Amino acid sequence: MNPRPVPAVRPHAQESPLDTAPSPQDGTLPGAIPHQQRPGRYTQVQRGADFTELRRAHRSFAFPLTAAFVGWYLLYVLLSNYAGSLMGRQVAGGLNVAFVLGIGQFATTFLLAWAYARYAAARLDPRAEAVRTQVEEAA
Repeated sequence: MNPRPVPAVRPHAQESPLDTAPSPQDGTLPGAIPHQQRPGRYTQVQRGADFTELRRAHRSFAFPLTAAFVGWYLLYVLLSNYAGSLMGRQVAGGLNVAFVLGIGQFATTFLLAWAYARYAAARLDPRAEAVRTQVEEAA
């Protein structure tokens, strides 16, 4: 039994616009970003003191609170798995420790979002505005 020959071109295949796009003279692919010899204005702003301070201010708030929340969440999960008698203990009426800590997870989420919004408005937004002004003035 002879295998069926595979046609070289499928009759239903359509040409892609990239197949027929003219090739640039310098040999780069269509849509390629040209290599810059000197840093652009965004790179210069990124290396500047204002942008560095903005990043430091953001990281000094966001990273510790993220780590604390993840730790708090993992504590809840570990207590749920390994301290069932503690988590099942009644606190008030029909509420047990697991329910109270679970509601605490939601409350913590909203508290952190509120705290970040206040921090960003007071400390990050003015710095970001200064960086934006720098970029616009350089244009």
